[in-house]
Amino acid sequence: MRRLHKNLTVQVLVAIALGMLLGAVAPDVARKMKPVGDTFVNLVKMVIAPVVFLTIVLGIANMRDLKRVGRVGGKALLYFEVVSTVALLIGMLVVNVLKPGQGLAVATLAKSDVSSYVTQGKSMNFADFLTHIVPSSVVDAFAKGDMLQVVFVAVLFGVALAMLGEDGLPVTHLFETLSRVFFRVVGIIMKVAPIGAFGAMAYTIGAFGLSALLPLGRLMVGVYMTMAIFIFVVLYTILRMYGFSLWSYLKFIREEILIVLGTSSSEAALPRMLAKMERYGCAKSVVGLVIPAGYSFNLDGTSIYLSMASIFIAQAYGVPLTYMQQAELLAVLMLTSKGAAGVTGSGFIVLASTLSALNVVPIEGIALVLGVDRFMSEARSITNLIGNGVATLVIARSENAFDDSQRERAEAELHAERVAARA
Repeated sequence: MRRLHKNLTVQVLVAIALGMLLGAVAPDVARKMKPVGDTFVNLVKMVIAPVVFLTIVLGIANMRDLKRVGRVGGKALLYFEVVSTVALLIGMLVVNVLKPGQGLAVATLAKSDVSSYVTQGKSMNFADFLTHIVPSSVVDAFAKGDMLQVVFVAVLFGVALAMLGEDGLPVTHLFETLSRVFFRVVGIIMKVAPIGAFGAMAYTIGAFGLSALLPLGRLMVGVYMTMAIFIFVVLYTILRMYGFSLWSYLKFIREEILIVLGTSSSEAALPRMLAKMERYGCAKSVVGLVIPAGYSFNLDGTSIYLSMASIFIAQAYGVPLTYMQQAELLAVLMLTSKGAAGVTGSGFIVLASTLSALNVVPIEGIALVLGVDRFMSEARSITNLIGNGVATLVIARSENAFDDSQRERAEAELHAERVAARA
């Protein structure tokens, strides 16, 4: 019990609780905590580009067999598309059953300015998304911290390094040392994770207030319920099929889940997830490819949110959508949801572009959900995080690149650490 205060899980939980309390009791003070949360997220973002780059390059270089690289990448993209589509379908099913937008007094709800999102949404299309993947320069990709572009550069670099064979070993050894250095930096940054979680949560409650949840409570309940169904039914079933336990996996990454809960950003836990999945038993080569790619292409929580928000807006404005129109919405979301990463305000830009493509639901309706989006972002980000880890486990198992004995050791070590913390 004496060492319990040193446990990161406990620290983050306490920080989140204190942040919520401050936001409820002293909202004016809590709103001033925004720089605290933003600074922590920026600290993590600072190391994401080099960590992702080094992890992907080393994963491909150490795999050596480029055919296997292509096979792993192909399996990952197929898995992402199938599971994301399932997420979209579940979201559409639940929102049609619950009908959270039906009977909503649209005129009485406070609306925020969404003109910038509408403008960007109208100009965003799939061709622009594909063009955006290739950076104008390597430096530009790292300077902006654009995940898609960094992944693209890293894959090219890793393939080229693997093709060099023995001649590329000095560079590989250098990158392995750099990788250890950056993960040590991540360890240092995580020391202040509770402070960042406190600041982000305090600002959220202080700025928006719990009263903002009431008019749109049905949508929030529906989103959280759908995320839970997806995790505890769909992902549970997938893991069982491949010989894994969802509960064991969730317990192993619970610190990362709490970091995401506090910061509302799945990126805040990305560097730790790379290390955690490798420690859990997944081969470094698989982790290096699947996790970073998943942050752009396997956004299960975002997919659920986008499908529910689109139909919710239609219901709120009294726009009936036929089954054919909803099928068209699904097809559009299957494409636009892949562009929901690496763009500021991406969720609303993608939502705006989807409604613009349909040209049936009022695009200005995104203002209805803008005010409460922050309260749903935690569920969205946590679902994205959990889903990417599950994808890594599935691909690793299918490639015979998972070490069950390593998983048992990792779980035993983690249990021992927690017992020691309570002692």
